[in-house]
Amino acid sequence: MRSLLSLSVLLGLAGCASMPASVLDADATYDLIIRNGVVHDGTGAPPRRVDIAVEGDRIAAWLPPGAGTATEVLDAGGDAVAPGFINVLSWAVESLIEDGRGMSDIKQGVTLEIFGEGWSMGPYTDAMKADAVAQQGDIKYPVEWNTLGGYLDGLVAKGVSPNVASFVGATTVRIHELGEGDVDPDPAQLARMQELVREAMREGALGVGASLIYPPAAFAETPELMALAQAAAESGGGYVAHMRSEADRFLEALDETIAIGRATGQHAEAYHLKAAGEQNWPKMAEAIARIDAARAEGVSVAADMYAYTAGATGLTAALPPWVQAGGHDAMVERLRDPAIRARVATEMRDPDVEWENLRLLAGSDDRILLIGFNSEALKPLTGRTLADVARVRGSSPEDTVMDLIVEDDSRVGAAYFLMSEENVELGLRQPWVSLGSDAEASAPEGAFLKSSTHPRAYGNVARFLGHYVRERGLMPLEEAVHRLTGLPARHWKLEGRGCLAVGCHADIVVFDPDTIIDHATFEAPMRYATGVSDVFVNGVQVLRAGEHTGATPGRVVRGPGWTGARPVAETD
Repeated sequence: MRSLLSLSVLLGLAGCASMPASVLDADATYDLIIRNGVVHDGTGAPPRRVDIAVEGDRIAAWLPPGAGTATEVLDAGGDAVAPGFINVLSWAVESLIEDGRGMSDIKQGVTLEIFGEGWSMGPYTDAMKADAVAQQGDIKYPVEWNTLGGYLDGLVAKGVSPNVASFVGATTVRIHELGEGDVDPDPAQLARMQELVREAMREGALGVGASLIYPPAAFAETPELMALAQAAAESGGGYVAHMRSEADRFLEALDETIAIGRATGQHAEAYHLKAAGEQNWPKMAEAIARIDAARAEGVSVAADMYAYTAGATGLTAALPPWVQAGGHDAMVERLRDPAIRARVATEMRDPDVEWENLRLLAGSDDRILLIGFNSEALKPLTGRTLADVARVRGSSPEDTVMDLIVEDDSRVGAAYFLMSEENVELGLRQPWVSLGSDAEASAPEGAFLKSSTHPRAYGNVARFLGHYVRERGLMPLEEAVHRLTGLPARHWKLEGRGCLAVGCHADIVVFDPDTIIDHATFEAPMRYATGVSDVFVNGVQVLRAGEHTGATPGRVVRGPGWTGARPVAETD
């Protein structure tokens, strides 16, 4: 057994020299020791052969191999041991209500889901709550909360396997005060919007999330966004945006995001960085250069990505914003009007419009895959292309888009093939890029089988580690782990997460770097990834030998403005 002196040296090299002396006893007994693993600590440092000791919900010690005793011992069998992975762009807000296990992400080692891309689950007015219920798809649930903090607390009280966190949505705040029309806030309205952001920050929001190609968020001008971001920045919150354009005005939109980060002095990030549409693919290198230049000036700006060449949103992304003003019901009513339909169809064909037309950016209607319907009558169309459905129906693609939206009374989920593989690799190589699935965390069972999904829901992390890191060699494994853990934790001030240092929360994943891989495809998207054997959340094992244990130890991860108290209206 090593002496305490040699153990102290080992811990110092590991970046854990601050560990209290009382836990330096290599003969101590712990709740859990993970032995025989290759430890990647989340910092990007080279891996080490040490054992990880856990006491309660925290990392208690790094031990020499074989030292110490524990109530439970896990033999990692030479696999990688890392902090739990962070999904910085998750849409598991409803899927975790349906199934708190979060299966598709837990099986990839994800232990923290971060929500809030433009829309957040609060703050709500009564009208917003009623609309949220009316717009539900295959997953049905009562909306019994009013605030973002109330939603997060309720989710954890129900029981979830991963931890959860959220930005407050700029879109949600706008609807709360302005409705869904194309209007600008007056000073009093903007002040109320800022106060809603401050309240969400006190409840634990990480900052403000925007989604600026979608109405009504598209109606927000830069000063409005700046004001909301400033309100979050007062308590250390950041700003993240699905930018106004990822195509023809990509670089201008990126400049806006950088400007907001520069003005607030807090972290700013571009969601799912991409150059959409073949004519825009050369802009990716310039976008990266602009981010690097801003970072060199001291601006904290970065991006996240998913590891695919196709995005997914609604068929409504093929419609002009003006027809969507006022909300879903107003849009559907307009799409029933022949004169309005004719105008919409004309604009849908026009390559020179000033809005982001994802249908034209895809380059072909064969590159638009229908993946989500509410109507039982339309569900058989799931998995077919827009071009195919238009041919079968004998209508134009433009009319088919409008008809499907009206008939399904929804935005109709669709995957758009927009990006180049070369740009995906170029983006993933950047040391400031983290990973977000932009998808739910589901299981191939129950309500989830009623619709399809994007394969990123089941494979984003595994594809990154298996295909891009191992097979394509884009970066060393320790850097890849850093991108999934320590990097986003630092960006969003997630204290004690994304790390394996002593005192960090015991969110841990054990995986085989030689075999981890995704199996989900666009043809069969609900296939679990493989290669992750064991996952712990807050010290509790949720995945054992690849199988879910049924445990739901997930907690709310709070942002820097959290006051430690829930809103008065939701404390009973």
